[in-house]
Amino acid sequence: MMREFTKQRNLLRPAKTRFSTAFITLSSIHKQQDNLRKMFTSQEWRTSKWAKEPGGKRAADTILMPSFWNGTVYALKLSGPLVRALRLVDGERKPAMGYIYEAMDRAKEAISTSFNGNESKYSQVFEMIDKRWECQLHRPLHAAGHFLNPEFFYDNPQIEECEEVVSGLYECVLRLVPVVEKQDKIMQELTSYKEAHGLFGNPMAIRHRKSKAPAEWWACYGTSTPTLQHFAIKILSLTCSASGCERNWSTFEHIHTKKRNRLTQARLNSLVFVKYNRALLERYKLRDKIDPIALKDIDDSNEWLTGRTVEDAEDDLVFEEEEGLTWGQVASASGVHEERFNFRSRESRLGGGDGNTSGVSTQRHTIRQEEEEEEEEEYDDEGYQSLDGDDLEGDAVFIAEDDDII
Repeated sequence: MMREFTKQRNLLRPAKTRFSTAFITLSSIHKQQDNLRKMFTSQEWRTSKWAKEPGGKRAADTILMPSFWNGTVYALKLSGPLVRALRLVDGERKPAMGYIYEAMDRAKEAISTSFNGNESKYSQVFEMIDKRWECQLHRPLHAAGHFLNPEFFYDNPQIEECEEVVSGLYECVLRLVPVVEKQDKIMQELTSYKEAHGLFGNPMAIRHRKSKAPAEWWACYGTSTPTLQHFAIKILSLTCSASGCERNWSTFEHIHTKKRNRLTQARLNSLVFVKYNRALLERYKLRDKIDPIALKDIDDSNEWLTGRTVEDAEDDLVFEEEEGLTWGQVASASGVHEERFNFRSRESRLGGGDGNTSGVSTQRHTIRQEEEEEEEEEYDDEGYQSLDGDDLEGDAVFIAEDDDII
């Protein structure tokens, strides 16, 4: 029945980045907001067997409840920039060490702009972001990558005045370059980079600051400072996640089956080496040669959102071409205006449910291949372009007072 109203669209949307699947599924539910409302108020639903079951009644109450859609928009607007930053961190196809510092700043700016600077609406979330940033992402490597990325360095002269970034760069020099003579050489050559002397000031180098990947840019135009060039390429070629290591373990588990558990350790290591490097070779052949990461998507507002405030979901018209009947009136007439869904904190106090959830995931609709391709283009695009988006338009989130925040 649902697919009839959603034009054969599914709500469950898997993603390459496993942590973003729930977020993308929530955005799919929001996209089908009108269709889902129409389904639960249709004659087909009222005459179906599901409308008489407790689960069906709860689902109908939730879908017709304006506060549910207010909360959905609120959550999506908060999560949008963070999920895009997470996608950047979790990816290993293109090194992101030179971008993660700027990506987190832009994500926070996008969230702040979506609330029009009202800190009371996002201060608690920012505390959580900062706590996670300090313990996992705020490292000297990220600061050094930010400093050595020509796209950001030459557009923002204040980077040189930021003690946090500069100290991170110096710490990386001390750790990664143990030879004192090379450390001094890097500090001498750093002046040429700062003042754009030599090849750094070449017209082609200036044009390619935003169109080439940072490591590629240093390989082309850093030859006048060879020691600094080697150091910069080493930093800017790093990824920000250990997901690649997890894939290596997956390769090991695939080979180490019951039929092969008698293999010697040397033989097993050789098989893992061959299988994993064959996959790396195939990915290397398909790589994009020259293109930098684009952070513009983090700045822009989420395309599935309409920019509405959290209070006006009940003012949505049932029939767009006619004024009068709103979904808020439909909810009131149905007796579902009051909030009836439980949050985890409340469920834990009540002792949880009956636990009978086995088999639910196996009953999900199969995702069509064309939908997956479309979703990959929309959410998992790592395309590299220049950063020219200055409009940080609205993202917001609604979190109930008694809901646990993770």
